Amino acid sequence: MHLSALNHGRLFFDTYLGSSSARTILDIGSQDINGSLRHCAPAASRYIGVDFVPGSGVDVVLDDPYRLPFADASIDVVVSSSCFEHIEFFWLMFNEVLRVLAPDGLLYLNAPANGDFHRYPVDCWRFYPDSGVALTRWGQRSGFPCVLLESFSAYQDQDIWNDQVAVFLKDEAHVSRFPTRMLDRLEKYMNGRVYGSDALLAWQTVSEDRMRYITGAKI
Repeated sequence: MHLSALNHGRLFFDTYLGSSSARTILDIGSQDINGSLRHCAPAASRYIGVDFVPGSGVDVVLDDPYRLPFADASIDVVVSSSCFEHIEFFWLMFNEVLRVLAPDGLLYLNAPANGDFHRYPVDCWRFYPDSGVALTRWGQRSGFPCVLLESFSAYQDQDIWNDQVAVFLKDEAHVSRFPTRMLDRLEKYMNGRVYGSDALLAWQTVSEDRMRYITGAKI
């Protein structure tokens, strides 16, 4: 896991969980490859790592990549970083996440908006500023009253990756429980969204890679 992915995961936990009481956290794509969000999670949490293959940081190996072996509404928080680009039918996994989340449950999703072709075991997708809205609409069409709390495209940090970060809430009825946003703590980002507004914050149409190519300088 690259540095910015770890830092954004830590920021998510600090923003949405803080020093809260014990929560059950499910990590999809939990294999520890140069780092894991497990090390950023609140100490009191119950952390369950699932992946499609055995390895360090994996507590449960999935028999079916589109079926999570957990009861409905049994998980407080789901996190997934640098994984959804490797899931062939990621929209099916999104619905499965919503199924296992509690009504006030959160999904933190971090997936690349750019970067090299890297197969674990396949590399199918990249995610862009409208992806969070599209996933929310897909979840709603599937019968879940989910909402997008925030999303943004991050600048690179010592590597080639631009993270596309999104935070979802399973049931809009609980939105008042989560008044703070990661964006409140970020100095720099691109194409941010926050719940309750259709505006794109820090609008940028040119990718960081292309801007660097045009200007010859780091952005």
